[in-house]
Amino acid sequence: MNTPHVPAPIGQTLIDAGLIGGDQLRIALHEQRRERRLFGQVCVELGFITEAMLRDALSARLGRRAVELAGAVIDPATLALVPEALARRHTLLPFCHDESAATLTVAMTDPHDVVALDALAAHCGPAIRLCPALAAESEIRAALDRHYGYRLAIDGILQELESSAPANASAPHENAHPLMRLVDALLVDAVKAAASDIHFEPEAGFLRIRYRVDGILQQAHALHAGHWPAMAVRLKVMAGLNIAETRAPQDGRVSLTVAGQPIDFRVSTLPTLHGENIVLRILDRQRGIVALGQAGFDAERLAAVERMLARPEGLILVTGPTGSGKTTTLYAMLGHLDSEAVNIMTLEDPVEYPMARIRQTAVSEAARIDFASGIRALLRQDPDIILVGEIRDAETAGMAIRAAMTGHRVFATLHTNTAIGAIPRLLDLGIRPSLLAGNLRGIIAQRLARRLCPECRRLAPANSRERRRLGLPADGGEIVLAHAAGCPACAGRGYRGRLAIFEVLEMDDMLDELAAAGATPAELSRAARARGHFSLGEDGRRKTLAGETSVDELCRVVGPLAPAAPPPERAP
Repeated sequence: MNTPHVPAPIGQTLIDAGLIGGDQLRIALHEQRRERRLFGQVCVELGFITEAMLRDALSARLGRRAVELAGAVIDPATLALVPEALARRHTLLPFCHDESAATLTVAMTDPHDVVALDALAAHCGPAIRLCPALAAESEIRAALDRHYGYRLAIDGILQELESSAPANASAPHENAHPLMRLVDALLVDAVKAAASDIHFEPEAGFLRIRYRVDGILQQAHALHAGHWPAMAVRLKVMAGLNIAETRAPQDGRVSLTVAGQPIDFRVSTLPTLHGENIVLRILDRQRGIVALGQAGFDAERLAAVERMLARPEGLILVTGPTGSGKTTTLYAMLGHLDSEAVNIMTLEDPVEYPMARIRQTAVSEAARIDFASGIRALLRQDPDIILVGEIRDAETAGMAIRAAMTGHRVFATLHTNTAIGAIPRLLDLGIRPSLLAGNLRGIIAQRLARRLCPECRRLAPANSRERRRLGLPADGGEIVLAHAAGCPACAGRGYRGRLAIFEVLEMDDMLDELAAAGATPAELSRAARARGHFSLGEDGRRKTLAGETSVDELCRVVGPLAPAAPPPERAP
């Protein structure tokens, strides 16, 4: 007969964790008996531990998730689910509402408080499943003061700004000021809209705010120019930048919990004619790190990539313009190879997505670490796999090739338009053709195209113009294409999410010989074609004919396609 697991007393848990000693335990027990209060609270008041230590210890003891509220930005719609009176009476805070799973995560000091959970369940109803999480009491009380009692929705804050005397202008808490709350609300709104960037662009008389969603900028709001100085200071304080410096570019980073998810924001400021332009890159770890099998390769291309990754040494390049998903592909490859048996080290500018067990280093001018000198330092750290954020110059290219020659697997990005174009680009950087043979394992070129919304896409036979843009004969059989329409699910855009279009060039002996002989891109292309190589346009054409994206979107990211050629006969 199995006996239920009984958690150890919190005092024993704290001792096992090395947070208190035996003498402190006896003192705290004496105070607890005298004052009849919770043991953990007594230890905090005596100064033996901090509230954060207590929260983490209780989380491990009870097997409950712990949340930190100090840097959390909570969706106003989530706060609206629980009245302020109920939240204050039971010292709890609605933290994250997952509509798809119908769950509400609630931060509490005691996740087993049956009275509080029953009261909350009675208010929310059976349609919402409650997920209690641990949080420090002081953090909950501070968050209640910070979030309740003030307008948090963007429209409400804008109405407050337009009034002559904001109701909360004299409130003592920093979040009482509507401009401070507006910045938080904009961050939540951009994350909910799945934006990759937020642009704050001051003009002569107004502030334009744009989101980049699925690679396309769209205006979200326009505010009076007088609001921008205070908002800019708020953003710079959050990112740890110098608020007094307005005439020089600055870069910073801030980590927040937005709508229950840990989100990093990379902040860049630039002085312009009408004030500082600020752009925030949103780095969502859940969306930014994907498995290799989910990156968008078809079965044949995925098998080629896996063969390239299975080689014990050599250089693999990922090419494409800025914003084409190169970093996501590189991290997918690292995740595929990551294990206890290998030492993976990266050199990035900057580190975008922290990954456990992988040693990540940021290029830093202040620390005199550039890509070339960083590779030298990495090679002294006994690495098996090295990721180089970008090959920018001859020295970095030479160091990457050298590392590949000495038995390391090296991954790097390079700015070229096609996979085959990476070979002449390396030669232009000063790499000798003979060094490429046997050391360059493969090249991946990619683009990101918007994916048609599955809820509203419409099907129609292809017309002559669409056939021509796809490189298809005008007199072929009937072809049905998908087109963008627009619905509430995609905010009327017709597209939702993005898909990757790939070109994978796997090097072999024949291509090595051509590269070593200094062959032209046309000669390399013909040889690759004879080995079954598909270009970016051909992969895009297949995905367009499959209804994943539209002809207009494909031509936007790749350009008009060359006439479709019959499948090549593979060379032996």
